[in-house]
Amino acid sequence: MEEHQRNTADFLVECLEEEGVKVIFGIPGEENLAVMNAISHSDIRFITVRHEQGAAFMADVYGRLTGKAGVCLATLGPGATNLITGVADADSDGAPLVAITGQVGTERMHITSHQFLDLTKLFEPITKRTKMVVRPDTVGEITRLAFKYAEGGKPGATHIDLPVNISKMPVTNAEKPLRRKVAPKEYAELDTVEDAAGMIFKAERPVILAGSGVIRGNAAKALTEFATKLKIPTVNTMMAKGAIPFDNEYSMWTIGIPQEDYQNKILEGADLVIAVGYDIVEYAPAKWNKNGNVDIIHIDTRPADINKLYQPQVEVVGDISDSLIQIGRRTRCRQEPVKALELKAKMLAEHESYANDDLFPMKPQRILNDVRKVMGREDIVISDVGAHKMWIACHYQCYEPNTCLISNGFATMGISVPGAIGAKIVYPDKKVLAICGDGGFMMNCQEFETALREKTPFVTLIFEDSSYGLIKWKQQDQYGMSCYTDFTNPDFVKLAESMGAIGYRVEKASDLVPMLKKAFEQTVPVIIDCPVDYSENTKLTAHLQELMEKL
Repeated sequence: MEEHQRNTADFLVECLEEEGVKVIFGIPGEENLAVMNAISHSDIRFITVRHEQGAAFMADVYGRLTGKAGVCLATLGPGATNLITGVADADSDGAPLVAITGQVGTERMHITSHQFLDLTKLFEPITKRTKMVVRPDTVGEITRLAFKYAEGGKPGATHIDLPVNISKMPVTNAEKPLRRKVAPKEYAELDTVEDAAGMIFKAERPVILAGSGVIRGNAAKALTEFATKLKIPTVNTMMAKGAIPFDNEYSMWTIGIPQEDYQNKILEGADLVIAVGYDIVEYAPAKWNKNGNVDIIHIDTRPADINKLYQPQVEVVGDISDSLIQIGRRTRCRQEPVKALELKAKMLAEHESYANDDLFPMKPQRILNDVRKVMGREDIVISDVGAHKMWIACHYQCYEPNTCLISNGFATMGISVPGAIGAKIVYPDKKVLAICGDGGFMMNCQEFETALREKTPFVTLIFEDSSYGLIKWKQQDQYGMSCYTDFTNPDFVKLAESMGAIGYRVEKASDLVPMLKKAFEQTVPVIIDCPVDYSENTKLTAHLQELMEKL
């Protein structure tokens, strides 16, 4: 064999190592053979998946949990297009991710060519930055830019496109990876801090609306201390579950389901909303500031988005924890939020009323109550998208940040199973539970083989109702009937067993807790098939309508 000469693919992998990349998720292809060869001679772990969408979701969740860009890789054409949904999810939800694709040689791009797509144009709307490598000596800069943009500001996705002929071109030893640099923290201007403190001091009914920026900014502890010290009721978005512990006196739990709930009433009664790390993509201002007459303080690492119903009187832009500490030192809240605390007592009583409901198929409230009994405070739930997501928002309560991951910017079905693999790789010693509907499960169930091969034992709990339950719920709400949402399922127990995993089926309500405990003792992935009574969906709609009229 000829002695291997350092090439562009080798240089790219060296740059990835300089960025601290430990794992890449993807599928090899003809146009990225040189990259695969370079990875095989590196210390990077490559996880071969069964569908590129799974690779992107794994990288997405890896990025959410670590704060460092997860990396996914695919070949050109259909391999690259299969990445798109997961890449778009990461970009919308603020998860740092770098996607790398193979590409035809530059000599073929000007003609109609087998599997050629202009991938930089294709990825442009769903990434913060997309670049094609056209010269070997640009790889260092393009890679550093990809990670800088993916991890900086509001994190998101970036894309590197590497043509096959460029990947094999020689690179001189003079070319070195650019050093990874971490930007220093930026702190808010003092006058904005003082203005915010003054507004809070004057407010009679302030409410905190905590968003996903609190989690990304590692500001949960500061937020909790701020809310507790100033006695301010705090509502969190779905992607900010755990930003303030469920059992904190001033935690008013999660907002974001389609129907108006207790949290909407708490916000409606506010004369000042303190939006901390709030991202309008996951819960639009039109849903809590319909008339645009609420005074707003915006506290985040970046300025407020432009929206006619979200025009803050004060913007405190800088490190969130420091901003909260500085504001807290300069103000106080003079009285207990009596009405909010009364509403919380009602919320808690309603939440606890489902703990011993033995009806079967199980009510979603009971299922999640049982799940909470088994999961530790720092264990991780990955929620798929569907009707179960709404119930998780209401009834799966969190104590720590990043212990319940919900896709709610892009809201993508199919994320839970591959996402659980990503989570288990980051935290191998924590319990990881994927909760999904039967619709979402079947979108990426093939990744169970990946989980088994990579020795990432997690548990998947399927809310089984043989339909696209969330759409059926919306149809029934709007039209009083449903259509085209029903389907049949395979035997999930046998499906698990056919892949070398373990499958259980819930037969009565009392089965679930011992079944979950047993599942988490296994050394291979486990599927639990749990029939769910989704008549609770329409009952919830009616209950909340009646409740909102009374409150």
